[in-house]
Amino acid sequence: MIDRMHEPLAKVLGARSAAPLAALGAEDVGGLLAHYPRRYGDPGAVSDLARLAVGEHVTVVARVARATVRKMHSRGGALLQAVVTDGRHDLSLTFFAKSPGVLRHHEDRLKPGRMGLFTGVVGQYRGERQLTHPDYLIIGVDAEDEESALLEASRPIPIYPASAKTPSWRVQRAVRTVLDPLAEADVPDPLPEAVRERRGFGSRLAALRDVHEPFDEAQWRRGRERLRYEEAFVLQVALAQRRARAAQEEATARPPVAGGLLEGFDADLPFTLTRGQVAVGQEIAVEIAQPRPMQRLLQGEVGSGKTVVALRAMLQVVDAGGQAALLAPTEVLAAQHARTLRALLGDRAAGGMLGGAEQATRVALLTGSAGAAARKEALLDAASGAAGIVVGTHALLSENVQFADLGLVVVDEQHRFGVEQRDALRAKARTTPHLLVMTATPIPRTVAMTVFGDLETSTLAEIPAGRSPISTVVVPAGKQAWMARVWQRVREEVDAGHRAYVVCARIEPDPPDAGGRAGASGASSGETSDGADLLDLAEAGDGPGADRPPLRAVLEVAEELAGAPALAGVRVGVLHGRLAPAEKDAAMAAFASGEAPVLVSTTVVEVGVDVPEATVMVVLDADRFGLSQLHQLRGRVGRGSAPGLCLLVSVAEPGAPSARRVETMAETTDGFRLAAVDLELRSEGDVLGAAQSGRGSSLRLLRVVTDAAVIEEAREDAAVVVADDPDLVAHPALAAEIADRLDPEREEFLERA
Repeated sequence: MIDRMHEPLAKVLGARSAAPLAALGAEDVGGLLAHYPRRYGDPGAVSDLARLAVGEHVTVVARVARATVRKMHSRGGALLQAVVTDGRHDLSLTFFAKSPGVLRHHEDRLKPGRMGLFTGVVGQYRGERQLTHPDYLIIGVDAEDEESALLEASRPIPIYPASAKTPSWRVQRAVRTVLDPLAEADVPDPLPEAVRERRGFGSRLAALRDVHEPFDEAQWRRGRERLRYEEAFVLQVALAQRRARAAQEEATARPPVAGGLLEGFDADLPFTLTRGQVAVGQEIAVEIAQPRPMQRLLQGEVGSGKTVVALRAMLQVVDAGGQAALLAPTEVLAAQHARTLRALLGDRAAGGMLGGAEQATRVALLTGSAGAAARKEALLDAASGAAGIVVGTHALLSENVQFADLGLVVVDEQHRFGVEQRDALRAKARTTPHLLVMTATPIPRTVAMTVFGDLETSTLAEIPAGRSPISTVVVPAGKQAWMARVWQRVREEVDAGHRAYVVCARIEPDPPDAGGRAGASGASSGETSDGADLLDLAEAGDGPGADRPPLRAVLEVAEELAGAPALAGVRVGVLHGRLAPAEKDAAMAAFASGEAPVLVSTTVVEVGVDVPEATVMVVLDADRFGLSQLHQLRGRVGRGSAPGLCLLVSVAEPGAPSARRVETMAETTDGFRLAAVDLELRSEGDVLGAAQSGRGSSLRLLRVVTDAAVIEEAREDAAVVVADDPDLVAHPALAAEIADRLDPEREEFLERA
């Protein structure tokens, strides 16, 4: 039997028609049918032409006001000028040709009063907005006969995500070409019949016809509802399967041991644990004492004390004869974790060494660039069991890293790791180790259900006593007096014995002619962006035609500040991902000690870096960062007794989404509110991760902020289906859909926040 949904479009439509569709991400029939309309035009309504931005690629519904052809005497040839209107605002259409005759077919179609869809890039000529050589479709004219024209003129107009080479109506025609001949047997349905009946849904084919070929608004809304639910259901079934598999695995129970390391650590703590730390600690203690693997997500505000909770869990495992591995995304953070854990443990981190406590273990650090001697020692400590706690980066995943008895895996900043990396570390244990995933990026409940649905969730909402408040101010980059005051404030904090971070989006400056717009993210390469969560210009709210200064870079800013009068006599340090490990350590040490109290850095300081004396965080080009990353950066200050100050330097125009983002940062320190706003302002794909290529790899209709009820219902139905049939033997279409959407190469989609 022919698999219609996976038939290549080149075979169905021809190579010439299929090529531009492939550029839109549609390479086969299923991929094209999953390219849903982004909105629907009312044939009797028009677009608001006042909202068009110069440089934007648009598709608008408008009425023809006039169209005239004339010869161009100055340069030869002919010109057709048409004007379309929304009733209040006009848009010019311009066509050039060698002779007037070539333009007559446009003039015949662009009759005054006719409605059409017009697509192109908005330009400007003599102060008026225009489309030059636009593609267009005239409603009621571009049809085979009068009856078809009347029918077409009365239906909602699907408007698809399109490109200059493939306007919306060409996508629509291609969709109809592949959709019309399909029968029910050609379209496997991942929703089991019982689920469809319970929720009142029709077949998948019916839903596809509803969204692509609707006769009224109610029809396309019905189709969208069904397909939105399908997305949620497929994802929740995949997560339910992971939960079911984990529940069947065996783990080694690691119960608390009286008189052990944990008991002594608790007794010597110089501070009181928050109620949240105690409650979450008890949850974790109970779970790792069971012979089933714990699968828990620990989320909490910046500075809420997740590290202490994780350390207490690690000590319980060590007391029970096991080891714990802490996986961190960067070498800076891994080294910071190792220092923090050793400082918290004191002589209990010097097991078998001179000065070590009677009951002690070791904290080993393993990174990819560690020296041969340090690496050999860390590998030996891990393999022999001398190190009860092993901290490392991706280097922990390499084949030559062995553990004596790995009992707990702690993954910090989970969104930096995919499932396969997490599981590679867990595979180094004799039995399935317990898993604790930590994130300092607060996750709204709907996101946690969708992205981390195979994990139980614990939240630390309290901030430990003694943490200082942080005030946030937005600084307009173009106002020199404000910028001068930024560096004066930095100097004041330095003179008071404090430290200041200055964060840049990249390491090296743009070439002189790049205008700050090299690459989609504004970085000339992934290497120089150093992990910055940069939004492209359109997404940041500046629009595709925006002109803005180049992004500030670490090396140029450090040089400027070294010569700035406000910082005369102050040593300025530099930190970025291309430095050697020894250079990174030296930069952090000089900063922490006050030898170089100003540190110009990329976002490598985003998570985990803990310098209590740091009180100022200056973020340049703040309007190009995501809210979660700005929240992380702000959390690097105010960690001691002195209050913190975060200065967000922005070029965003008032009212733009990028301006709203930095203004929201100034209004609140509530990470959960910031996460919700981030979801509203950014596309779903960015929230859920980078797996955006290939058929069905991203959420197309489901919105995790607004579709909480859909996700809840899908989760309930998924649990029932997987409980009855864990391997989906009776549901081959569903199993195939999961494999199709979430194949191993893209399974990271489940694990990104």
